[in-house]
Amino acid sequence: MTWTVAPEPYDSAVAAALWRAYYTEVSDRWYLLHEGRRTDPAELEREIAAVSGADLAPPRGLLLVARYADEPAGSAGVRLRDDGTAELTRVFLYEGVRGRGGAGLLVRAAEDAARASGARRMILDTRGDLVEARALYARLGYAETEPHNADPYAEHWFAKDLD
Repeated sequence: MTWTVAPEPYDSAVAAALWRAYYTEVSDRWYLLHEGRRTDPAELEREIAAVSGADLAPPRGLLLVARYADEPAGSAGVRLRDDGTAELTRVFLYEGVRGRGGAGLLVRAAEDAARASGARRMILDTRGDLVEARALYARLGYAETEPHNADPYAEHWFAKDLD
């Protein structure tokens, strides 16, 4: 089985399914940890619909989709800033394909795309309960930094020079 990574329109059916799976998982993890319950279905639908993903449209953004054995398997987004920095977001793999090298492949593809667009640095944020994500970023050379945003759910901020 092989991996491929390619740009995907942010508003495609594949992108929508990956966004739904990503948001459902991170939301449920937060609610289970903090309130002992899954996300309320009405809240889940409202929040999924509230974020169109248009910030991942070229030329200032990019959504990458990984496919495993030609089936959609995960995503990573890149947002370009005016200061030569790119932000990594929506890094996600379906549970059934985790542990097969796809996450690192997605992040490296996002770095390559950011670099090709002129970015010299990649930043990201994540939560404390997303321990797998934090381990991935550390393994790929990201260092924890001071906060670069005021996202109420962000607890860890990372950066990596792309030069």
